[in-house]
Amino acid sequence: MPSIKPPIPVTATPLIRRVAWHIRRVGGQLDRRFFLSLIEGIVVLVAIGAVLITLLEKPLTLESMFDAFNWGIATVLGQGDAAYVTSPGGRAVGWLLILFGVGMLAVITGALVALVIDFLLKEGQGLGAAGHREHIVVCGWNSTARDLIDELKGDDYKQKVVVLAMADKNPAGAGIYFVRGDATTAEDLERAGIDYASAALVFPADASDEADMHSILTIMAIKSVAPHVRTVAEVNNPRHEPHFQRADVDELLVTSKIASHLLARSALYPGLSSIVTDLVSGGEGSELYRVTLPEQYLGRTIDEVSSLLRNDHRATLLSINRGGRAFVNPAADFIVEFGDDAVVVAESLGDLAPLEMHDRYTVPKTASVVPSA
Repeated sequence: MPSIKPPIPVTATPLIRRVAWHIRRVGGQLDRRFFLSLIEGIVVLVAIGAVLITLLEKPLTLESMFDAFNWGIATVLGQGDAAYVTSPGGRAVGWLLILFGVGMLAVITGALVALVIDFLLKEGQGLGAAGHREHIVVCGWNSTARDLIDELKGDDYKQKVVVLAMADKNPAGAGIYFVRGDATTAEDLERAGIDYASAALVFPADASDEADMHSILTIMAIKSVAPHVRTVAEVNNPRHEPHFQRADVDELLVTSKIASHLLARSALYPGLSSIVTDLVSGGEGSELYRVTLPEQYLGRTIDEVSSLLRNDHRATLLSINRGGRAFVNPAADFIVEFGDDAVVVAESLGDLAPLEMHDRYTVPKTASVVPSA
């Protein structure tokens, strides 16, 4: 059964983290001298009022001055006792302090309203901060990224997605957090929460070589800011693969190479293209999952594990992954060990637990195929 995660504290929720980020941003832009001058003005005005009240109504003592000052502060805050003053002059001073307090309340209310409006505007324009944890950051936008969002929305393993792209509005639609910016910039990556992300997917904006170069710079920026985050990139030109490898990308998807290989196999063996398309697009009963193997499967042979997955979960075993290496079609005496996980084809996850993103060591860049004996 999937492990039950403890509830997330209220202070760690994405909304609270976004609001806190905006408060820090606005706080860094405020002029502290204005607030110091405002506080000084309040103290001076209340002190003058206290002196006038003391001269008009109270004994000229230090204690009376302090009581009058305390009453003036309370009056400005809306909590002053009206019965403290009785003379016409004292009441006039009280009215002035009340008017000043009302003005202060209006200023504070206006500042709060402006802060809320600024928060909503920045969020709508993609100029906020995601605030998510263990999410997926999509860097760049193209048709592949759009299909990816649809695929993630329909997956059993629900995961938050943040899109980081140079766009005027959210290209992914409702339910996806949008950050407007350049994925090669550390500041924009931090607003997308890259340091707390589980993976980053990099897509070229178009089919040009320049788009591949931008993707390489994006991977380098991600590795600089958050080297622990797994990176997956789509490549336009197969000749650029070595450059992506030097940028330390974890996984590469060369669309043209995959398409050419699939076309070749389909020409030799009719029907393969529809099967592969059904697998990768999540057709009926054929969704791909990478799962944690139940403890009772450990120590068994590959054939036993395959049979158990089929009987218990209606899942077909494709590979066993161990230490960053994929064992596809291993020998019959292959034994499943602790720490292994599996890639299966199934209708749904069911009782199987998805491999947690932070436990997913780098998937092999070239899957190893171990022939059966």
